[in-house]
Amino acid sequence: MADERLIAQRLIACDSSRPEGIEEAAGFVGGWLASRGIEVRRTEHRGLPVLIADAGKGGPEIPKVVFHGHLDVVPGRPEQFEVVEDGDRLIGRGAYDMKGGLAAMLCVMGDLADDPSARVRMVIVPDEEAEEIDDRATDALVASGDLDCDFAITGEPTDLHVGVEAKGVLLLDLEVSGKSAHGATPWLGENAALRGIDVFRAIESLPFARASSETFDRPSINLGRISAGDAPNRVPDLCRLSVDIRYLPGQDPEAIKDAVRGLDGVTLVRSFERPPAWVSKSDPFVVALRESAARAVGGEALSVGRDGASDAIAFLEAGIPAVEFGPVGGGHHGPEEWVSIQSLTAMRAALGAFIRALPTHLRDTATETQVAKGDQQ
Repeated sequence: MADERLIAQRLIACDSSRPEGIEEAAGFVGGWLASRGIEVRRTEHRGLPVLIADAGKGGPEIPKVVFHGHLDVVPGRPEQFEVVEDGDRLIGRGAYDMKGGLAAMLCVMGDLADDPSARVRMVIVPDEEAEEIDDRATDALVASGDLDCDFAITGEPTDLHVGVEAKGVLLLDLEVSGKSAHGATPWLGENAALRGIDVFRAIESLPFARASSETFDRPSINLGRISAGDAPNRVPDLCRLSVDIRYLPGQDPEAIKDAVRGLDGVTLVRSFERPPAWVSKSDPFVVALRESAARAVGGEALSVGRDGASDAIAFLEAGIPAVEFGPVGGGHHGPEEWVSIQSLTAMRAALGAFIRALPTHLRDTATETQVAKGDQQ
């Protein structure tokens, strides 16, 4: 049996915030799958590796499931790629988001390589965390039909619950104007940098920011980047802001943009948006995954919402039900990111059981639906 802990350690040690590290991680993953007799097809997107592999010997009557993962991580300090094991925790950049989950999925692929009750395609992309938001590998693959399936699971961190909702994404590049003056007489100018901070605080105070839903307490608003000024002895007359807004299902991104444009002195230069993710909690694939997860953890697995976005939306926009399901951990994108080793084992068990039980579960669900319709008639 392969060891998901060792695979996770090997992947975390690759600095895949850089192209060279993504190549290193892709080479390891491709070699690991090939050593289990699983053929790996490699393509590229924007010069970075995309890996596609199939496991299981099921025929067309078996539902096809896609496992989706990403190799890239946000940048970290060099020491964050030196993996630390502390009790049940693996600590390092990408441990939780999402190399731990990727390791568990790889092990499931090995477990199911020749299983006649399984039909799984795994896709591993290099750009889920990338700043290039208009041209992502997953979007291109789904659009091409290469990831056509009955259900998709992306291994983003969910603490072994099933992520059925995620906030929408609205990224705004803004410019705020000011008035230049000599640095020795700043009162003769209007500092655009300070105005930029005021604009961000004003965005935080707009009515949309106070909304809530059954799943989410509030939208998320983050000042991701700010720049102003070209000399220390001059009052800056232009400030550029990048604001990351994660809005709730049911909120209108156009209305949010209009509200931001209405702020004094603000110019909206560029925006990007992705809709919120949503799949029914009663979808038979979701129910089957939740039941398998509950058995694997010996407790309850919930249908939950996530503040962050993921590539699951690419499947949902194509009409394919998709969820997020990943291990227990914390600190993703932070200085002390970690993943629970035991949860990797539980994730592997849950996914394997889900795939093997899926044909029977779907048949039983269809039978129950037919009986219920007959009773209503």
